[in-house]
Amino acid sequence: MNTIEIREAVADDSKLIHMFVKDLALYEKAEHEVVATVNDIRESVFGGDSTVKALICNQGNTPIGFAVYFYNYSTWQGRKGLYLEDLYISPAYRRGGAGRKLLKYLAGIAVAEGCGRFEWSVLDWNEPARQFYHSIGAKPKSEWISYQLAGEALLQFSKG
Repeated sequence: MNTIEIREAVADDSKLIHMFVKDLALYEKAEHEVVATVNDIRESVFGGDSTVKALICNQGNTPIGFAVYFYNYSTWQGRKGLYLEDLYISPAYRRGGAGRKLLKYLAGIAVAEGCGRFEWSVLDWNEPARQFYHSIGAKPKSEWISYQLAGEALLQFSKG
């Protein structure tokens, strides 16, 4: 059996990351919402002023998934936190330990960087992911509701 390895992504991984993003969006029934291009990924993740980082998960020589994360901040803790934007493992490789290994790798980064928390969001209908997160000890935030302004709503609000 090939071992699972995690590595930091590099700019040449932009096309691979874009492919995984589209696969994730398809899984989440939101493929029509992906507007990013390969070049957008290259610039936003690997550009000189980027605050985003990415990881590639390989099994042997085969890329099987990715994660994208960035740091946020907690005024209550007075420390930064690590926010996982996306984590995706190709369906054929799920239940083989890759997701757990990727999350452990990210948790290790959070600890090494002195983060006060490691957090992410999951769609309410994604029961397999929710069960997996519970199995590793993660707890849902029941008192908080996420909000966002995006697209036309963001544009209109900024003008008004």
